[in-house]
Amino acid sequence: MGFISQFYPDNYADSTFLIDYEDLYKKGYRGIIYDIDNTLVEHGVPANQRAINHFKKLKELGFKVCLLSNNKEPRVASFASQVGGVNYIFDAHKPGIRSYKEAAKKMKLPLNQVVFIGDQIFTDVWGAKRAGIYNILVKPIHPKEEIQIVLKRKLEWIVLYFYQKTKIVEIIAILV
Repeated sequence: MGFISQFYPDNYADSTFLIDYEDLYKKGYRGIIYDIDNTLVEHGVPANQRAINHFKKLKELGFKVCLLSNNKEPRVASFASQVGGVNYIFDAHKPGIRSYKEAAKKMKLPLNQVVFIGDQIFTDVWGAKRAGIYNILVKPIHPKEEIQIVLKRKLEWIVLYFYQKTKIVEIIAILV
């Protein structure tokens, strides 16, 4: 494994809302940790009906949920309340691993039963990987972002390029 592969997501999806949650549940996952901005809604906006319905569906499936955000408490607490009063951690210092482990603890689940879903490689995915949590990278909901995130997206493109190349090689190996 090369240096760059430490940033590869365990899985990749076009949208949070297109992930097969029933399949995750069948595989033994019982908790989901979410980033908020550009993962569940556009950056800085309140929970919309789509997000609210999504959290209802997760609850019906039997999932526990925790929001994990580097944002300040008013933003995270408000969103958590809007989607049904889920657990949350604000000012998480992602990609530091302590907050990921704390989120699993809040859900009373071992790390191997938890999935992390987020839109950024160098905070969301890398932190989850280092914490030992299965992770799914999703495409950002909206392209408008703060300048520091725009700059990180350029580096993420490089990681995703090599990630996708390894996936193609894996598919070819299976077919041969």
